Formats: sequence, structure tokens, C-alpha cells
Amino acid sequence: MSAEDFQAAAEAIVANIEQVIEGKTATVRLALAVLLAEGHLLIEDVPGVGKTKLAKALARSIDCSVRRIQFTPDLLPSDVTGVNVYNQENHDFEFKPGAVFANLVVGDEINRASPKTQSALLECMEERQVTVDGVTYPLQTPFMVIATQNPIEMEGTYPLPEAQRDRFTARIAMGYPDASAELAMLDVHSAQDPLEDLTAVSDAARVREMISTVRAVHVSEAVKSYAISLVTATRESGDLRLGASPRATLQLLRTAKAIAALDGRDYVLPDDLQSLAVPVLAHRIIPTADAQLSRRTTDAIVADLVHRLPVPSERRQGTQAFERRR
Repeated sequence: MSAEDFQAAAEAIVANIEQVIEGKTATVRLALAVLLAEGHLLIEDVPGVGKTKLAKALARSIDCSVRRIQFTPDLLPSDVTGVNVYNQENHDFEFKPGAVFANLVVGDEINRASPKTQSALLECMEERQVTVDGVTYPLQTPFMVIATQNPIEMEGTYPLPEAQRDRFTARIAMGYPDASAELAMLDVHSAQDPLEDLTAVSDAARVREMISTVRAVHVSEAVKSYAISLVTATRESGDLRLGASPRATLQLLRTAKAIAALDGRDYVLPDDLQSLAVPVLAHRIIPTADAQLSRRTTDAIVADLVHRLPVPSERRQGTQAFERRR
């Protein structure tokens, strides 16, 4: 896919989503970047700020199969992955696919289900397949899980296990809209829900082409080393008892390539890694007891590490080359 076609397709998807989500362009772009990086997105915030609307708007903007799962305390793992049911006519068991057999899976309030049910997503998110009773079923491509969760301090929530959090490429928070965006929301949403009239502006084949374009984005050795330095800093920090995993390094680079492509570049800059460090790394790490007592959030710890870590000298050269190319 040419750079012009990629930009046109990406801008169409972002503009389509913004018909529903006002004033959150950066959040919408990051959600699209995670899709193109072949990752999964965790949206965490208080109720009523548009978490599920963002997930459903992204799903409806792409003409792909979409399934929604409402996570509740009584949800079973088989409801997610599928189950073998005995067919009396054939006198044999047949597989009934679960909700994960779709291109985009919207998991609403994922942390209201038990850890046992949450773990049903581990295999499909990492290996893009589901194994039931010893038989493995491949999932469709593209495949993305967009999960929403409420803050763990709220009633009736279970914290996500470390292995589950590590499989989410990025965690974002919607935040409250500013006054102008909320006023526009009142004008648009008071009469009818714009999500109902949202139509697809892309399809699965187009998204696969965009993913292939993102894969081809160049990453220099210096930028790779900088990514490793960022992740290593979380493992050596005195404020953390669990640092980011090697999977985090890989997903940080993949998402940076998607951000570079969305910005019209065919190479990654250190600035891309810096802008993604908090959403990609902060949800994977665990602070020490002292850091928690000091009320230091993981976002603040990662931001401080990014500020203190020296940046590769090629940043300026790469920026100048980009300006010349434009």
C-alpha cells in the first residue's frame, strides 16, 4: 500500500470514529495504532466516559466480524472460547464457537469476571488460536481484543492477573471531555445515538494491507537499543518490584512503527517510543510497597524513567531527514 493510500484509509477511520467520540483525537489514533500493530487494547476509566463507545465505534468503522462479551461474575470460560456439545442426530460432539471467534472482540468490563474466566483469553490473545478438548482452532485475521475495565477500587471488580495485563499492547484512559467537546456531545447525542448510523469505511482486506505496510516500517539499530534501554530501566528501577517483559519491548516497537506510519513516515524515531512508553509499559509493571505508600503511580514512574534516560543522538538527524523528504 502506498503512503498516500495508507494515510487516506487511516484518516477515514479516525474521522468516522470521531463522529461518536468528540475531542479525543489522540486516543482514537492510539487505538487505531494498536490495531495496526496487531495488538490488543485495554481502556480503563470510570463509568460513563465513552469506553465502550470507542470500542464499538472502532469495530463498526471496519467491515469485519464483531462480537461483544459482557463480563459478569457468573460468566464461564466456555462462554468465551466455545464448547463441545453432543449432537443426538449425529451421535457425536460438535464444536460451538465462543465469542472470541471474530475479527474484533469487545470485552466490556473485563475485570468484573472471575480470574478463571479472564484467563480464557490468554491463549487467543497471544497465539491467535483457541484449544478446546485438545483440538486447536485458528482465529480470523485481523484479530483484536478491545477490553474496557473500571478502576479496581470500584465495587465488584477483580484485578487482572499479570499475565493478562501483559498481553494487552496498550492501556489508555478516556478522561473527561473538555467543555466544548461535552457541549458538542449534548447537541449530537441528545436526539439520537450517532453510533447507530455509523457505517464502515474500511474492511478486513484493507486492514490487512495496512498491517503489512506497518510491518515494513524501518527501525534503526539505535532506536532498537533505545527501546531495550527503556524496558531495562523498568526492571532496574528501585520503585518497581516487577519490570516490563520482553513482550513489552516487542509490542513497544510494533506500536511505534504504526504511529510512524500514521504520521507519514517509513521509519521510527525515538520520540515515537517516548510518546508510547506510558500507555505501553505502565500497566505491565508493579510498584514496590514504598512507592505505593508514596502514592507514586506507574504512569509517573515510567514518565520519570523516560525523562532521565538519554536519547539516541540520531533523533535530530532522523527528524531533519524526514523534513527534507517532505
